[in-house]
Amino acid sequence: KGTIHLFRKPQRSFFGKLLQEFRLVAADRRSWKILLFGAINLVCTGFLLMWCSSTNSIALTAYTYLTIFDLFSLMTCLINYWVMMRKPSPVYSFGFERLEVLAVFASTVLAQLGALLILKESAERFLEQPEIHTGRLLVGTFVALSFNLFTMLSIRNKPFAYVSEAASTSWLQEHVADLSRSVCGIIPGLSSIFLPRMNPFILIDLAGAFALCITYMLIEINNYFAVDTASAIAISLMTFGTMYPMSVYSGKVLLQTTPPHVIGQLDKLIREVSTLDGVLEVRNEHFWTLGFGSLAGSVHVRIRRDANEQMVLAHVTNRLYSLVSTLTVQIFKDDWIRPALLSGPVAANVLNFSDHHIIPMPPLKSTDDLNPVISTSAKPSSLPPEFSFNTPGKNVSPVILLNTQMRPYGLGLNHGYTPYSSMLNQGLGVPGIGATQGFRTGLINTPSKSGTNNRIGQPRP
Repeated sequence: KGTIHLFRKPQRSFFGKLLQEFRLVAADRRSWKILLFGAINLVCTGFLLMWCSSTNSIALTAYTYLTIFDLFSLMTCLINYWVMMRKPSPVYSFGFERLEVLAVFASTVLAQLGALLILKESAERFLEQPEIHTGRLLVGTFVALSFNLFTMLSIRNKPFAYVSEAASTSWLQEHVADLSRSVCGIIPGLSSIFLPRMNPFILIDLAGAFALCITYMLIEINNYFAVDTASAIAISLMTFGTMYPMSVYSGKVLLQTTPPHVIGQLDKLIREVSTLDGVLEVRNEHFWTLGFGSLAGSVHVRIRRDANEQMVLAHVTNRLYSLVSTLTVQIFKDDWIRPALLSGPVAANVLNFSDHHIIPMPPLKSTDDLNPVISTSAKPSSLPPEFSFNTPGKNVSPVILLNTQMRPYGLGLNHGYTPYSSMLNQGLGVPGIGATQGFRTGLINTPSKSGTNNRIGQPRP
């Protein structure tokens, strides 16, 4: 038995939610083309797997895995469209851009796992090489090549296009670039085609098809079946070398690292922000990659007390927004307060520290060494060094002066200026009376040679 909820919404299963989101994506006409290519990809992959089984060629199997990778890239493109349709929610405040990063990372890692499986099967085939039938080998090669090239050139896959340009070059791209420079040195007209950075996916498709063509010719001419295993190893190594830089780049994005190529620009912007009017310090800055081509960051800015928070916030956001699309800026004013220093006991009549100004000064020297008429030492044994005379500023104890700020009337609090006579009566202006001392002179309350002079305020005889 439980509580009956009359208006409770029915809970959908995971597959129900997935189907709902798929319908949302399928409603967009741009996704129809991707769905069509996905259906054709499934048909081609099925035929290629059957031909791999009939020819017993592991090289064709390794090349078929590239067609399966194309299927994953089409799914990534659909996820990209879904991310553009969805807006940030309270649960996912930064949006769903990291989902397409995760899709790219998963696709490249799965392609590398497939390459490792091919390498393992190839190592076993070196021990016992089976016979290869070339009946459907060349047909399967051209079918896979034509479909892969047609897919890559027909559909604009933004996530993989960005990763292929932002990630480091693979060893296959570097070797092809060296060959292209040599060819363009002989035929300069090909520089517009070969010299720019070639698409790694198209490059690996062409290289794999070339390896399969060599395999077909060597098997047909000399029945050299081991070349099929060698071609499978070559295709697997090219696949692993092409996918590894992309998986590393997407993995760093998932780990919320700062891209190396924008660190210099961020440092320059932080220096510009620190020179803005009113800004005292920029600290706790943290920037990371939110998605492909979008940065997020947070920064703390300490400003002067008299600065305008909204004005400083607008200037900081304007400077950083050109590079950081999602920015959180925390503005706080300077909290520097002068500490109140006090040395020595405080008289009982001083009840409230906020009513007084405290001026720290060194303690008085012993009265036995002072002359009753002058304030210098009575021992002429040695001359005092330069700038070390017993001046009033060096030998006066801390002075506590009453605060002269006006206070509201009718609250039972003291206000206004306190006459100097009252300070004398309270023992605040006479040295030696009370716990603190005021302005010291040589005529008031100074000890004589025979004892202490108690004639306060009376003229000397």
